[in-house]
Amino acid sequence: MFVASLPLAVAPATDPHLQLVLRVLPALVVILVAAAVCGRLALLVMQPRVVGEMIAGVLLGPTLFGALFPEAQAAVFPAEVRPVLYVLSTIGLTLYMFLVGAGLDHSAGAPGELRRATALAASGILPSLALGAGAGLLLWDRLSRPDVGPAEFALFVGGALSLTAFPMLARILYERGLENSRIGRLTLVAASIDDAAAWCLLATLSAVHLGAGPGDALRTIGLSAVFAVVMLAVVAPLLRPLGRRVAQTGRLGASAIYVIILVPLTAGWLTDWIGVYSVFGGFIAGLCMPREPAFRAALHGRMMDVVSTLLLPVFFAFSGLNTHLQGLAGGPMLLAFAAILAAGFFGKYFGCALSTRALGFGWRESWAVGGIMNARGLMILIFINIGLAQGMITQELFAMLVLVAVLTTAAALPLYKLALPDRHERASAAVDREGVEQVSTNFT
Repeated sequence: MFVASLPLAVAPATDPHLQLVLRVLPALVVILVAAAVCGRLALLVMQPRVVGEMIAGVLLGPTLFGALFPEAQAAVFPAEVRPVLYVLSTIGLTLYMFLVGAGLDHSAGAPGELRRATALAASGILPSLALGAGAGLLLWDRLSRPDVGPAEFALFVGGALSLTAFPMLARILYERGLENSRIGRLTLVAASIDDAAAWCLLATLSAVHLGAGPGDALRTIGLSAVFAVVMLAVVAPLLRPLGRRVAQTGRLGASAIYVIILVPLTAGWLTDWIGVYSVFGGFIAGLCMPREPAFRAALHGRMMDVVSTLLLPVFFAFSGLNTHLQGLAGGPMLLAFAAILAAGFFGKYFGCALSTRALGFGWRESWAVGGIMNARGLMILIFINIGLAQGMITQELFAMLVLVAVLTTAAALPLYKLALPDRHERASAAVDREGVEQVSTNFT
């Protein structure tokens, strides 16, 4: 009886769609297990979980898994599975950037505070951009694709190195209860300005690279500007009643969730059609969300765990599958990597630290700001994956910048703690509280 029914049980496996599912699910299981294990190991060595997840993605690629067990890696990640992983990672990135945009606090402080944050952002962007572009010009003939000019290549390298991992910086500050301190407010606003500037640069480079000529590039840039204006001026006001309703009830209903998910996915589809990648649409959609704290808390509570636990590890794994560290062997390639790493690290670290000192902070606080502003994290991985997908960079440069992402992100928290140990951090927080109480006394 069992033998007779067996063909019926296995017959559906001849369905090509089911065969694809049976290939995708094991890949997802391997990705999530690797991300969970490496994330846990990262926590044990006092690193953020995202550092372990990034390393897990690299280890699943040809660098380790593919080198030691090539047949097993080919079985887990066959060619037909990779497009599915790409789609899942793109959806995950679009929703993640949506949550990043929705989490930005537009009312971060007084105009004077905004000016100081802008100065700090500029001190992080300009040195990294200049040093990165200089390194890019020196390495253009060695690392660039033949259809990418020196200026475009240099600006891409400089733009990638000018990023700050805003979500990771926010996580460090919130975990330490410093989000409302002077350092916290200043660095959060500065990091958001850093990233917004880098995305604008990447959108421009994408438009120029993908356009058949100057006219097509100008069309893409113009449509992107129109899209942003319509979203911020038309869509954002339409969503405000939703924010007020959530603020009154304290929860997101099913209808609200449909609207919230449709907005970034539709925005991502439109920006993909325009030619500047869906993550830009997701980020702009996030900026359009209501600004009520209750709404933002409910939104992150409902979506962030699913996006960061399920979809982002897929993105890290997809990035890892494209990371060929074997190509960095040899003296010339290692020197090229050292030049790029040094340009990114020193430009951001010293630029932000010296700027923070000029703004009136002590040296310990200034070096702490330089350390956490230097993390690239997920932001640079998104940046370079777009560049690789659109044919702006080579596999060798991609691998180098993946290593820059891992190393600068792993160094951020140790540099912060080295500059600002717990006792100094508590003293700095106490000074902030005294300042707030003094201001309150003056107004009463």
